[in-house]
Amino acid sequence: MIYFITGGQRSGKSSYGQKLALQLSDNPIYLATSRIWDEDHKARIERHKSDRDIRWTNIEEEKYISNHDFTGKTVVMDCVTLWLTNYFVDTKNEVEISLLEAKEELAKLFRQDANFIIISNELGMGLHAETEVGRKFTDLQGWTNQFIARKADEVFLMVSGIPVKVK
Repeated sequence: MIYFITGGQRSGKSSYGQKLALQLSDNPIYLATSRIWDEDHKARIERHKSDRDIRWTNIEEEKYISNHDFTGKTVVMDCVTLWLTNYFVDTKNEVEISLLEAKEELAKLFRQDANFIIISNELGMGLHAETEVGRKFTDLQGWTNQFIARKADEVFLMVSGIPVKVK
């Protein structure tokens, strides 16, 4: 099963995804995709880690998520936005290459027989990006979200901490 949870910043995506994972498994996996960009970001990552107890297995993977064998497991991937940032930066902001590489990696991941809970952001619902790079990344995020939503069995939009089932 693929569950896709999307929404705005601080909408409750991660906490909802973690609760869902614990309903599906006694020992879920948390697949963290972020690079540590600065001290503030490092502190946010540490706060996220402290939200999870000993039932969780933590795996940190910046790009090649399909290299891990998740067969028979329940996995929370948090989050697509930070994961895409790694591709976007590594390709020097090339949307087409980033999108192709991300879609290929997701397709490989989704071939595994596992429960995937994919967390993402809806960037296009907020302010219009001021810079060309910001607009390119918003496009990349939107197209990737569409790809995941098409593959997902269930899709939830988080609104102020409330999951709204979309699919």
